[in-house]
Amino acid sequence: MTEPATGAPYWYGDREVVAVLEALREFRRADQDMRRRAAAGMGMNETSMRALQVVVAAERQGRTVSPHHLARALGISTASTTKLLDRLVASGHLVRSPHPHDRRAVVVTATPHAHREIRDRLAAMHQQMADVAARVPARSRAPVRRFLEEMAGLLDAQDAAPLEPAADAVDLAAAD
Repeated sequence: MTEPATGAPYWYGDREVVAVLEALREFRRADQDMRRRAAAGMGMNETSMRALQVVVAAERQGRTVSPHHLARALGISTASTTKLLDRLVASGHLVRSPHPHDRRAVVVTATPHAHREIRDRLAAMHQQMADVAARVPARSRAPVRRFLEEMAGLLDAQDAAPLEPAADAVDLAAAD
């Protein structure tokens, strides 16, 4: 297989498909940048911000969050979760409490301070996002939603299998 000509889409042929995928990539980049800025503005890293999102979302659904659940949701070790929780408790964003039905277990809840800070930082942006979504014609909303859900599912299903080295690659370890 030969490399594509300069300026040509790498593995897509249809220019309209390329334009849609480029717009999706630009949205993902802007979303990641916004999350970094929001986390930095709250004096925390992105994992801490994501932890707050997990806890607040669970609370809004009437569910409790354990440190174990948080570790799974964030894809980090229990030791890293303990350090993360220590930081968020010290900063006044989260509280650890005994589980209401199992006193041996712990639940994590967001403080009023965390809710205020998230609301103050994100409410205007969320409203602007809702305004943009409302401008999508009603008949197009379901197809757009399905497109985004399918893309998310596709990305979630990708594994991290290592790439194979090229057959003509030089073995640097053997050369030593």
